[in-house]
Amino acid sequence: MEGVPASFPYEKDRARFQQLAELPGVELYQAHISRYAFEPHTHEAFGIGTIEAGAQRFRYRGTEYTAPENSLVMMNPDELHTGESACEEGWRYQMIYIQPQLMDELTGDRGWWFNEALLTDSRVAQPLSRTLAALWQAESELARQSLIAELLLQIRPLACMSSQGRPDTRHRFDQVKDFLRDNLAEPVRLDELAALASLSPWHFLRAFRQHYHVTPHQMLMAFRLYDAKQRLAQGEAAASVAAAVGLTDQAHLTRAFANRYGITPGRYQKQVRQS
Repeated sequence: MEGVPASFPYEKDRARFQQLAELPGVELYQAHISRYAFEPHTHEAFGIGTIEAGAQRFRYRGTEYTAPENSLVMMNPDELHTGESACEEGWRYQMIYIQPQLMDELTGDRGWWFNEALLTDSRVAQPLSRTLAALWQAESELARQSLIAELLLQIRPLACMSSQGRPDTRHRFDQVKDFLRDNLAEPVRLDELAALASLSPWHFLRAFRQHYHVTPHQMLMAFRLYDAKQRLAQGEAAASVAAAVGLTDQAHLTRAFANRYGITPGRYQKQVRQS
């Protein structure tokens, strides 16, 4: 699998993806980033990973974190976050992304949720790191499935289930998020979004940014590009993907996708289809 995305502006920055054919809903990711800064983006999956070297700075749920070497990062689905280096040499890390429904199916537990985004305990992070690394080397379905089961056992004590920690009440902006996600290919107007939150347009803009630390347009682009990523992984042509998610054309998709994920749509599609 080719490991160096053509779109990274710095030659030391590289990333690679892998999906498991026997477990749709699981994606592996490894990267070494020195100078690239990821814009606000989201994954509609749990993101669990370890910092192998260096340190990462990221903003998540309105808080800025610094994740050092041998730390564990845990992100819930649909949470916007950023990512950049917190040191001169950058950071090397690996992640696994697991769709919520699959997480429930694999474990038999419902309503997984992580209250803490960062755990700086090498006694927990290092065994998980070894499991993630082994997943890339596993040569059979049984080996990969066994490693996934081991990984879930490792992180289970760090998670809450159902109402243990997950907020129960919907925020006034949740309806706005649902609208954005349901209208990716449509032109979206500020007055429509503000009306959903029962606010004036400018009050809505200020309150939305204060709550999420991104603009509505940035959130819409995050949703569009995540959906584009899913479609590309399923083999859909880039031009069709661009139209389906509301981008101007294939060139717009290529620029936006590369800026968000550090890899071109074509390179990403090639990597996951070789998995």
